[in-house]
Amino acid sequence: QIRLVESGGGLAESGGSRRLSCAISGRTYGMAWFRQAPGQEREFVANINWARTKTHYSTSVEGRFTISRTGDMKTLYLQMNSLKREDTAVYYCAASPSNTPTTSHRDYIRWGQGTQVTVSS
Repeated sequence: QIRLVESGGGLAESGGSRRLSCAISGRTYGMAWFRQAPGQEREFVANINWARTKTHYSTSVEGRFTISRTGDMKTLYLQMNSLKREDTAVYYCAASPSNTPTTSHRDYIRWGQGTQVTVSS
């Protein structure tokens, strides 16, 4: 049984940084971060394959955010730099059944409860 628990959300200033963590239990493969702002659909942010050799980012965060995972596969991170107001959302980590995860939230089989990130100007 896969269990995902996010932490690290909170209030950040525009231009600032924040690191999100996702504690992982159970066997997982590819992983990803998504986010959802009020009134909007869940949006892909970044993913990483099981081998930790490939990452992929949405154009809105590329160059500012970094996804990573520990070697023991128990923690997923999202380092967020140069934060903008439009990054304000609930951030979710998600587990894929594939070693090569996609950008579609429909392909993910387990989700954390989410952590709120609010960026003030």
